[in-house]
Parts: sequence; C-alpha cells; structure tokens
Amino acid sequence: MDYKFEITSKSKKTKARVGKLYTPHGVVNTPAFMPIGTLGSVKTMSPRDLNEIQTEMILSNTYHLLLRPGPELIRAAGGLHKFMNWDKPILTDSGGFQVFSLAHMRKVTDEGVEFTSHLDGAKHFLTPRSVLEIQTAFGSDIMMPLDECVAYPCEKKLAEEALVRTTRWAKQSKSEILNPKSEQGTLFGIVQGSTYLDLRKRSAEEIAGLDFPGYGIGGLSVGEPQAEMFEMLDAVTDILPEKAPRHLLGVGYAQDILGAIKLGADLFDCVIPTRLARHGSFLTYEGKTSIRLNKFEKDFTPIDPECDCYACRDFTKAYIRHLFWAREILGLQLLTIHNLRFFMRMLEKVRGEIAQGEF
Repeated sequence: MDYKFEITSKSKKTKARVGKLYTPHGVVNTPAFMPIGTLGSVKTMSPRDLNEIQTEMILSNTYHLLLRPGPELIRAAGGLHKFMNWDKPILTDSGGFQVFSLAHMRKVTDEGVEFTSHLDGAKHFLTPRSVLEIQTAFGSDIMMPLDECVAYPCEKKLAEEALVRTTRWAKQSKSEILNPKSEQGTLFGIVQGSTYLDLRKRSAEEIAGLDFPGYGIGGLSVGEPQAEMFEMLDAVTDILPEKAPRHLLGVGYAQDILGAIKLGADLFDCVIPTRLARHGSFLTYEGKTSIRLNKFEKDFTPIDPECDCYACRDFTKAYIRHLFWAREILGLQLLTIHNLRFFMRMLEKVRGEIAQGEF
C-alpha cells in the first residue's frame, strides 16, 4: 500500500477533520493517538494488548534505538516491525527532542548535533543524512527529519537560530529522498519557532514551501501555557497545506488533544497515559484519579463502567488497588491497558462527532 492521506469529513464550526492515512503497514484513522514505544515496546504492553485496544500506529524513538540495540541489529532482524512483532504502522521521530532534553550533554552546530550517550558516555553525531539512514534501517513507515527544539521560555534570537537550522536540515533531508518507491519511509517536515508568532508563521511557510507529504509541529507542550500553544497551532494550521496530515508532537493530555483537534491537528503522541498508569492513576472523562486512594479498598466496581477494555471488563478497582500496594506488575499493566483504551475510545467518539457535524 502506498502512502496517501485523504480527508473524509470536516467540521463546519472548527478546523477539525476526519481522515485516513494510508501506509505500507495499514490505514490509520485520524484524528489518532500513537502510544509511545520508545525502545520498540510500549511499556507493559504486548502487541496483542495493543491490537485488542485497537491501536493503529505507534511511535518509536530514533535516539534510544540508535544507542540500544542499534540500527544494524534491527536491520538484520528484518526491520523494526519484525523485530518487535508489530505489523501495523510505525512512526519514528528524529531524536531531536531527546537531544534537546539532554542540553548538558550535547553540542549543536549547523552540521548536526554531537551528544554523549546517557548509557555509556560514548560520543555520537547526528546529521540530517544519518538520521534518515537510521530510520531507513528501522523500516519506519513515517520518518521525521533532524530538527532543533528549544526550551520554554527562550530568547527570540535563539529561537530564530533554531528555526534557521531546522529549515536548512529539512532541505537537506528532502534532498536525500530521491526515490519515493525505495525502501525509505515517508518523510514529514517539522515546524519550529517557539512561542513567537512571527517565527511560527515563518517556519510554517518555509517548511510548507518544501512540499512534504505530512508535517510535524514541534517545540510545543514544553512548558508554555495552553493558550500560547493553541495560538501557535492555530497560526500554523492556517499555513500548512490542508491536503497533508499534521502531527502535534508530544501532546498527550486529553484537554490539549481536544483543543488541538479543533485547530486542525490530526496526529498525537505522548507518554502521559502510560506514565500515569505506572504511577497508579487512571483516566476517565472526569480526569485522572489515583487507584491507591482508600475509598477504593472495597470498591468492587470497574474503573469505568462505560469502558470495554480488558481491565474494566474483568477486574475491580479494589483488586487493582491491591495490586499496586502489593507492587505486582499486573497492576501497572491493567491501568496502562485502560488509559490507552480511554484515548482510543475518546478519539473514536471525536471522529464520529466530526463526521456527524456534532463536534
């Protein structure tokens, strides 16, 4: 199956839309949420679990997989899909955000990023070309180019320098995609610009001018107020071509996702649902709640009576609370299953509402 994106419904009151993203490993219905499989595994979840909660695509991390087990081993295994036994689409990020988060261990130049491995102290150098070579070894369906993400708050001069590098690297990355029928995955462009409206618009115009088949919107959800994030996103989606999917990178709170969908975003990824689960919190439309609370000690009802996941069908809050206090791994797994299924159900509902003109 070739890469293609088609819009099937649009909201009349907002910029929300429903679409289908076709990839070599299957179709993704958008708006969609991607669980994070950092090291080729969504924490506590098997591929069988992911299929049962109706996951359609996952995101894996180029930086972490580069360090361990390495692209050559993954290539020898037949690619990341075979290595992890996942036959649906995989999007891999560029590793730029992880390098950004290790500010004390990296050096950014116009040629690329030098960083020190947090595992063994070894030196590595990422360039626009090497990032694509690594992701090609993985067999990623969708690849992200090397970009520079800046912290919040950030001086405008630094944000502009990062924007210039991101555009330069995007051009270099685009030039590496010579044959769309080759083994390389589909390459998206990435918009930066921090929370400076003029820089965001400039970045969106420059990246859109390179005519990528899809776009990532980076550098948001890094500590800025929600209103600023939405202001930047609103401006960007007015500029990016409507025919292409827009991936708001690293956004994973329900209220942020719902607001971003209204502003025209299509794809989302974040560790929030899995991380909350590992710390004992479950998600419902009322928000997040700790399973450790005393009031659940004798509560023999499911986490969410409306939820159809394995955890809610077969277990009670009292039992799952017991698992957490007993430090049993099953507790982490059940809450992860529920939290991820909550996101899948929420987006199923959103897609239906958009199609029916009710969102």
